[in-house]
Amino acid sequence: MKFTVERDILTDAVSWTARSLSPRPPVPVLSGLLITAEDNLVSIASFDYETSAQLEIEADIEAPGKILVSGRLLNDIVRSLPAAPVTLETDGSKVVLTCRNSRFSLATMPVEEYPALPEMPESAGTVDGDAFAHAVAQVTVAASKDDTLPILTAVKLEIEGDRITFLATDRYRLAMKELNWSPADPSISTSLLVKAKTLTEVAKSLAGGGDLQLRLPKESSTSDLVGFASGGRRTTSLLVDGEYPKIRALFPESSPIHAVVPTGPLVEAVRRVALVAERNTAVRMMFNDGHVTLDAGAGDDASANESLDSVLDGDEITVAFNPSYLGEGLNVINAPYVRFSFTTAPKPALMTAQQEQDSPEQDDYRYLVMPVRLAN
Repeated sequence: MKFTVERDILTDAVSWTARSLSPRPPVPVLSGLLITAEDNLVSIASFDYETSAQLEIEADIEAPGKILVSGRLLNDIVRSLPAAPVTLETDGSKVVLTCRNSRFSLATMPVEEYPALPEMPESAGTVDGDAFAHAVAQVTVAASKDDTLPILTAVKLEIEGDRITFLATDRYRLAMKELNWSPADPSISTSLLVKAKTLTEVAKSLAGGGDLQLRLPKESSTSDLVGFASGGRRTTSLLVDGEYPKIRALFPESSPIHAVVPTGPLVEAVRRVALVAERNTAVRMMFNDGHVTLDAGAGDDASANESLDSVLDGDEITVAFNPSYLGEGLNVINAPYVRFSFTTAPKPALMTAQQEQDSPEQDDYRYLVMPVRLAN
């Protein structure tokens, strides 16, 4: 095999496929990138039995062929090369990279031991990439990071017609986002569990290229894969198996107390006040007519408080939150104002985005966070 391609094109392709490589592959060959050169196209792929990534780039191919080479080492090498065409060719059991005066020789791995790449499911429709990435960022903050509860590390996608609902929880907060898309079948009705980590990677690497294809297994299929494709790049991931908690019912239908606070100033205030909140201690929020006061710390230790303008509709209320959960929810609101809805202080608080201070219009994002119980 021998082909030549521009350094930047090769670097981008290798780095994208290499990011899917497992840091602890179950077998050595899965640490490699499978490179296939034929018909003026070079395909680069990675696979670890759970996720796969594959793309094609145009190249000047002198001799077709297929090799398997260490992905992380190749990624480090191509990123270090000068900005010039790169030639990659096999030499016995080695692969040689040359770029101007730089020459690297790498050992290859046995291609015949590499598993067959999974087939992509058929396209079920397309969604705006930027909107998808925004929805993923808003919802995955509430997904669990604890691998001992794998079902909670997933995001549930409920698809009904032209509407996708993203749901996530780690038992302490819930997030829900609704998004329009263009399904191939307008009557589609399905749900699936996708790892939050997978969605985050897709949002970072695929969603910026315009429309994003969602590839879903058919109801009659035994496939347990979900696929995403955009701009010539394709990735698949195993679905998470299990029964997801029915968290929709936990969002309150109505609340007697509402408070609207400017989002940006509140984010900064929470960040400052939380500096004195020791591990596992809360930030308190006291809502009264015209103001919300935040405080943390007490006694002889460090303490802080700060007041902001707010609009309160209902009785005065004092609540306390884990500062990380509160801050992460606020950081993804992406609207000038955040609206807090309360039933009572011990019950979960609902946070939604609001475009104007005196307007009840909100977007399709909801973040429900459990309060920290106050001593008195």
